[in-house]
Amino acid sequence: MRDLYFTGGRILAGGRARPGSVLVQNGRVAALDVPAPAGCAVVDLGGGLLAPGFLDIHTHGGGGTDVNAADAAGFADIGRFFAAHGTTGWLCSILTDSEERTLYSIGQARAAMAAPVTGARLLGIHLEGPFLAPEYKGAMPGQLLRTGDAALFRRYQAAAGGAVRYMTVAPEVAGVPEMIRELAGEVVIAIGHSGADYETAIRAIDAGARAATHTFNAMGLFHQHRPAIMGAVLERPVFCEAICDGRHLHPGTVRMLLACKGWDRVVAVTDSIQAAGLPDGRYRLGVNDVVVHDGDATLAGSGVRAGSTLTADQALRNLVRFTGQPPETVLPLLTENPARLLGLAEKGRIAPGCDADLVLLDDALRVRATWVGGAKVYPA
Repeated sequence: MRDLYFTGGRILAGGRARPGSVLVQNGRVAALDVPAPAGCAVVDLGGGLLAPGFLDIHTHGGGGTDVNAADAAGFADIGRFFAAHGTTGWLCSILTDSEERTLYSIGQARAAMAAPVTGARLLGIHLEGPFLAPEYKGAMPGQLLRTGDAALFRRYQAAAGGAVRYMTVAPEVAGVPEMIRELAGEVVIAIGHSGADYETAIRAIDAGARAATHTFNAMGLFHQHRPAIMGAVLERPVFCEAICDGRHLHPGTVRMLLACKGWDRVVAVTDSIQAAGLPDGRYRLGVNDVVVHDGDATLAGSGVRAGSTLTADQALRNLVRFTGQPPETVLPLLTENPARLLGLAEKGRIAPGCDADLVLLDDALRVRATWVGGAKVYPA
């Protein structure tokens, strides 16, 4: 792998966007603001902003491929699509499905993780279910939801070779509180698809839950006499996912979430489906038929919202517009914050020792180029 020297633009490092240079050696950031070594390949940033690559920890696919149906080649297709939108690392979110189909998806994801990287790197698996509340199932197939079962999780984790990094559960579902206590040291647990009351949600957080899945969506909402799960996740220092497409959350709701949680506890996710990047039409989300109209994905027949068609770069642009803040303030929601939630110390920052997962943005925050481990993956 060639050493690279990035210069001629701004770099986002240490919370500031400033003129500077980045030396990459052996796929990692070796140094900032040092002279270019002799013979090192120089990358001219053309006045753009070099930022850490985006990390999307909640997505069901994009570019025509659905996670639940994907084989290893399909996962690679998703990775290439994501790289074109600045994402350098992602978790595949497996929608609630049968045990057989879930194991199939886990096996294909594991194969994809072992294959050479040609786009965004698949960092692991997010299990969205099946331990969720039927009343807040959203696009989850209700007939496949289950009560808490740590043994089933461990079968999935064994099949994944430990690659299940993240799991969403509903704390009011029978058996789930015991699961949280038992598994909190083995996987990052989020609470969501839940109508849990405040007290139940607080107990789940105290037992080890560390995040909230697509906060405010498929969730019991706040009342001044009944704070519910929403009040619990706003009060306690858990990370809160947010789908910032302008449909799932009003811009004012996004600003309120940031005001409540602080900029270091919100994680921007896409919750995208295979239709991301494609025209309106009919698509699939796991076992579901989905209709996309004017970019809005809903279940065929019921009209229930079913994920999004959002991309990470559009989420960045939306957040800048929603908040009026500069990119250097907003970017940690897509980079450093998800890395901290998942314990990925070498991701999400441009600093010596970190992986050289980088995105070059122009003044309009459009993606000009993407590198994963120092290798250029977009444009290919």
